[in-house]
Amino acid sequence: MISVSNSTGAAAGIALRLVAAAVGGYGLAYTATAFLSVWLPLARTDRVMFASLASFAVYTGAILYAFAARSPWRACWVLSALCGVLALGAFLPGGFGARP
Repeated sequence: MISVSNSTGAAAGIALRLVAAAVGGYGLAYTATAFLSVWLPLARTDRVMFASLASFAVYTGAILYAFAARSPWRACWVLSALCGVLALGAFLPGGFGARP
């Protein structure tokens, strides 16, 4: 027999993983697209096209990771940290004039 507290904890964990997969995956796909659009060594149109197509693979990978992580909180923190690093790499250099 499944106890009430155990099933509630499992449901909350699955809900948190769903939110991490949807929101975190979208954020990671967005920041990866921005990062690749800035830093790929291709012509501008090719960079944008490649980055946009690669975002689907990044989103799929983020969803898979959200459900494969050891804990729901780890999924949230790892996806958030990756979003932060990619956002810094994509948007911060513009202020320093370091964009290619």
